[in-house]
Amino acid sequence: MAISEQELGVFRAIGENDKRAIESVYSDNYGLIQHFVITNNGSEDDARDVFQEAMMVLYEKSRSPEFELTCQIRTYLYSVSRRLWLKKLQQARRIESHVEGLEKLVPVEEDLEEHDKLNAQYLTMRTAMGKIGEPCKSLIEAFYVHRKNMHEIASFFGYTNADNAKNQKYKCLMRLKKLFFAQYKHN
Repeated sequence: MAISEQELGVFRAIGENDKRAIESVYSDNYGLIQHFVITNNGSEDDARDVFQEAMMVLYEKSRSPEFELTCQIRTYLYSVSRRLWLKKLQQARRIESHVEGLEKLVPVEEDLEEHDKLNAQYLTMRTAMGKIGEPCKSLIEAFYVHRKNMHEIASFFGYTNADNAKNQKYKCLMRLKKLFFAQYKHN
């Protein structure tokens, strides 16, 4: 999967110590690392430590002119965090130190493949959402992103009642589904 210009821009901004870029990467990725560490014999404190170390590695790499980012920042942070955590587990002797046991416990390659697959689907959905047009885009976002109920949506969009809003949402979802799968098949 190619890296977007936006992703490269964020990577470069990290190297320039851009606070917004660093905070954005932190908020977008910490949950994934926290889940990984906690589900593999760690605590929230362990997750914070590992993620902080991984962010430092990312920062150092972003400042190195020789380093070329070849994957998404999320994938890179996951990989670095995984290695750091498994190394700490080995040192603490919480699990067996031979590699075969680690791979059975944490099938990371499958996780990364699944992550890449989900990320591709997310990008396809984002493209479809960009093509769906108004008012469908706003209606779908109001329901799924902002968690508005049908009465609130009906009032905001000027539908006569919640049932009409629900019918319109259904039509928009069918349209989005059609755009998504057309794009998905194309990719």
